[in-house]
Amino acid sequence: MESTKIKRNLIFGFSSEILAILLGIVVPKLTLTSYGSEINGLLSSVTQIYSYITLLEAGIGTATLQALYKTLGKKDVAKTNAVLAATNKYYHRTGALYLVAIILFSIIYPVCVKSDIPVATIVLVIILNGIGSVINFFFQGKYMLLLQAEGKNYIQSSLTMVVNLLKNLTKIVLMAKGMDVVAVQMVAVAVSLIQMIYISWYIHRYYKWIDLSVQPDLMAISQSKNVMIHQICGLVLNNTDTLILTIVCGLKTVSVYSMYTLLFSMISMALNTISNSVVYYISQVFHTDRMLYKKLIDSFEVCYMAIVFSLYSVANFFILPFMKLYTSGVTDINYIDEKLPLMFIMMYLLNCGRKSSMITIDTAGHFKLTQNRAVFEAMINLAVSLFAVRYIGIYGVLLGTIVALFYRTNDMILYANKKILNRPPWIVYRRWAVDVVLFVCITMINRWIPLRLDSFQRIFVWCIPYTVVVIVVYFGIAFLFDRKNVKNVLNLLKKMLH
Repeated sequence: MESTKIKRNLIFGFSSEILAILLGIVVPKLTLTSYGSEINGLLSSVTQIYSYITLLEAGIGTATLQALYKTLGKKDVAKTNAVLAATNKYYHRTGALYLVAIILFSIIYPVCVKSDIPVATIVLVIILNGIGSVINFFFQGKYMLLLQAEGKNYIQSSLTMVVNLLKNLTKIVLMAKGMDVVAVQMVAVAVSLIQMIYISWYIHRYYKWIDLSVQPDLMAISQSKNVMIHQICGLVLNNTDTLILTIVCGLKTVSVYSMYTLLFSMISMALNTISNSVVYYISQVFHTDRMLYKKLIDSFEVCYMAIVFSLYSVANFFILPFMKLYTSGVTDINYIDEKLPLMFIMMYLLNCGRKSSMITIDTAGHFKLTQNRAVFEAMINLAVSLFAVRYIGIYGVLLGTIVALFYRTNDMILYANKKILNRPPWIVYRRWAVDVVLFVCITMINRWIPLRLDSFQRIFVWCIPYTVVVIVVYFGIAFLFDRKNVKNVLNLLKKMLH
């Protein structure tokens, strides 16, 4: 049963991500060429600022997931309903607060940011980008968490795939016809309502046992305030770069940053699909069989890190040729910079590579015990970024994130292994050392590969065999150093294929 869920999660998850990547390449390119770097920078800036406003959720989502992993793992329907009732109560309050925040944001932002874009356009873009979250809090948020905790990510993935296809095809048609950015955003919001309607129907048909009128178990999600602190720190770490660049360097520099983030984050999204496909099962096992959990998390870490390093090794080779083609015709700012790819890759490797330690800390519910460490990470990021951005611009904010991530990734590895799993962390550091050395070797070898990558067709044709070779190399080395864990994953894949 679990292997079937994992298989469906992977199939639908990757299908959704592949579609998202293809559309994510086409639509921003059209946005950039149709509206210019300033509108593109506006959209990126608004999106990032909304990530701060999501703090109103106060960590309820993460706290709910951890509570549901426990109740579902023990098959306790009564307690599951109590957790959902508590989440529903909080989400209704959050939806109302979020609506107020949208209105305030739409008033304050046009006053604070210098731009030639009409104020009315900025206000409408802000409102249209935020209204979907209000709908989510009131109607479907709690149900999405339940499906995720049960390992039914494939429901959401398949639905997201359909909605994204409709939404982005509509955007493409409207931009091709010369419609303004407000009309494009308005139609996208209308299409997104399909997701709310379908989720409501699915829950009422297949989860008749859900009863939100029961006494809410507020204690089950009582750590939401501690989770909120972690979320604030995470937002500072992942999103202050755009805000700082908006204020210090301007929207055109934000557009450059957002283009690289767009392409590299596509890999991060694919990696999240992999982790989200299995994390529900690993987290449920934590509460019932700790020895099995250690085996599962080790097997996950070995293969996940091999995939992380493989995909970013590939990105390191193809990113600049792709960016040259992608931004051709855009002359209001230079998007090609040989220093940026490596800095972005260092940032994403540190962020993605600590996934297994993060899963262990979150599943154990050590939010309060680790919140000060997360705060220190955020402080490092802000201090270094604010100091360095005035001297080295966009490199400064990346440097701040890298320094902060280096500290916290090491801290997570030490904490998860020593405090929770009660074992030395050296086995994890050995995995990191092997993958880092391999990444450096592949990067050096790349300089001697004489490929002409002067068209999207050539990049696509060469990317496939290159990716296959790199993945085989990383997994081959992983097999040499962690044979048992790689075999465990291979056995799971065999079950899913039968």
